[in-house]
Amino acid sequence: MTSTDCLQNAVDAPAATTSATTSATNSKGRPSARRAAGRGPDSGSGSGGSPGPALVAALLGFALITLDSSVVNVALPAIGADLRTGMTGLQWVVDAYTLAFAALLLSSGALADRVGASRAYAGGVVGFTLASVACGLAPALPALLAARTAQGVAAAVMLPASLALVREAYGDPARRARAVSLWAAGGTVAVALGPVAGGALTTAWSWRGIFFVNLPLGLLALVLLARVARSARRPAPLDLPGQLTAVVALAGLTFAAIEHGPATWWALGVAVVSFAAFLLIEARRKHPMVPLGLFRDTTVVVAVSAGAAGTVAFYGMVFVFGLYFQQVLGLSALGAGLMFLPMTGLLAAVNVLSAKVAARHGARLPIVTGQVVAAAGLLGLLTMDADTPRAVQALLLVPLALGCGFALPPIIAAMMEAVPAERAGTAAGLLNAIRQTAGALAVAVFGSLAASGVAHALRPSLLISAGLMAVTALASLRLPRHRR
Repeated sequence: MTSTDCLQNAVDAPAATTSATTSATNSKGRPSARRAAGRGPDSGSGSGGSPGPALVAALLGFALITLDSSVVNVALPAIGADLRTGMTGLQWVVDAYTLAFAALLLSSGALADRVGASRAYAGGVVGFTLASVACGLAPALPALLAARTAQGVAAAVMLPASLALVREAYGDPARRARAVSLWAAGGTVAVALGPVAGGALTTAWSWRGIFFVNLPLGLLALVLLARVARSARRPAPLDLPGQLTAVVALAGLTFAAIEHGPATWWALGVAVVSFAAFLLIEARRKHPMVPLGLFRDTTVVVAVSAGAAGTVAFYGMVFVFGLYFQQVLGLSALGAGLMFLPMTGLLAAVNVLSAKVAARHGARLPIVTGQVVAAAGLLGLLTMDADTPRAVQALLLVPLALGCGFALPPIIAAMMEAVPAERAGTAAGLLNAIRQTAGALAVAVFGSLAASGVAHALRPSLLISAGLMAVTALASLRLPRHRR
């Protein structure tokens, strides 16, 4: 997930966790004198104190979440060698985190409302930090996978709560928008530095270092959080049956894509039955986790499909090329991380440019253009082989990042504009959950192809990604030409 996802959710969508925005308490939890006097929200902190600690604490947590989704890829060969596991095990190292994150993201906003954003965030940071330490200390693959799953659960709790902290800390909308931009920038920097940081830590220390580095950052976030006022609680319905069936369906589908043998068909059957049960539950509940009526809107369907295809292409290729650079080209983990720097370093600038183009010409133009550029970049990567100069290989990855980065912000904006205001938070969570799920399935499928050799998996992985981008680019032509 890039930072643009959550930035747009904050600016365009009153998400489920925004109830805390209206609370005005001082550092001891009492109503602020300004609010009690009827003067409305102050221009600085919605909590009556300095908003800086809340912003920095939230930014650190968001950076940890996004860093952990990208830092692992270049360390996979070292993890495999140390823990003596093959491609299947490495796929689960990535997907154990992503699946837990994706599945629980659907209802974590409601949980943050029920317990209060600050409490939810504190619990998430503690859980994420302890799980990171457990990852670094893992003696074998099962222990690492259990800790990675715990990381994903904690990340799902942290993400909406971190955004709620920023929203409630800034009472003035203009200052809040700038604060959210800074919060989002932390995620963009983490995405860009993730492969390089992972490669540097793995080369200079050990793959375990990519998890231990989360410890000081998590502790710093908790120290800052201690200076933030407690968030208000708000009753919010939790869809536990829907959440359970969603988790089982996603886990079964991923297991079927990664594993081989008779268990594959059993897992696929469990996924199908669980998904059918999920649809039935959501159709009958008064407060469903995923309102199925959202999918009656063409824009919602196109936005979800395009977002998923972009995630498959971007994160799927980072996974495959992270292995390719080390196992085929023989680069070190640091060398592999530096190969990604040109593509990831441009994401922030492209996100900003895309938002400006969409504001002037509507969402359809940058969405279609971005997907076409990404598809062309994927096809261009087919010309690469082991003899291609390293600098050229790094540059060939750039069009993929340019296209995905250019398309994503207007995809999110189009999704938000297509739903009623009261459904915007739900729609934002749904889009991000589906994108995370698509990334997990990309790793599962492309990793299965790479089991017989990374070099042999490169071409079909590129063709699958390019085909998906081409299909969703054509579907995106059905979007409205201009903004509503």
